Amino acid sequence: MTSSTSLSRNPRVRVRNVELLSSAWYVLRRTTFDYQHRDGRWTTEQRETYDRGNGATVLLYDTAGGTVLLTRQFRYPVYVNDHPDGMFLETTAGLLDTDDPETAIRREAQEETGVRIGALEHVFDVYTSPGSVTERLHCYAAPYDPADRGEGGGIADEGEDIEVLELRFEDALKMIETGEIADAKTIMLLQWAALRGPFRTD
Repeated sequence: MTSSTSLSRNPRVRVRNVELLSSAWYVLRRTTFDYQHRDGRWTTEQRETYDRGNGATVLLYDTAGGTVLLTRQFRYPVYVNDHPDGMFLETTAGLLDTDDPETAIRREAQEETGVRIGALEHVFDVYTSPGSVTERLHCYAAPYDPADRGEGGGIADEGEDIEVLELRFEDALKMIETGEIADAKTIMLLQWAALRGPFRTD
């Protein structure tokens, strides 16, 4: 990621100062910058940004069986913000760390679901919380063969306790409507699969 103090792509933004507020888990910074509004006037603004690194996610699907492979695990941030039990249903995902996006998502898929990905399709890249979080999420889709699934479950030494669920695609779409699936990346990839991806009906 580009250093905040060296940003020059937008002439209407002039970074003045960057303060490190926390680096206990990931990195929280407060940036002071000058911003030129559309009417020409300049104001001085402050924003906090949370940098947890970039990530990747993949929708695993089986067109022959009409299913998708999702994961369920406890997510404390959603639990503390009104999710019933914090057990969150979502596509396989993880941080890139030092890997490129394709390498990272192949690693995460095998760790979480036991699937060794073959062909991999890049779908889109998104920023899911642009008001405060810097993360860019690389989104993929890939077929899987139910007969080739391994154990999965995540890495126990890292505190992961991941349940793997095989759902009919139609049921997964209905779970968006009921709120059982409330994860942004998962909703986007399921909608893509219905409209333009492996489960489109046109």
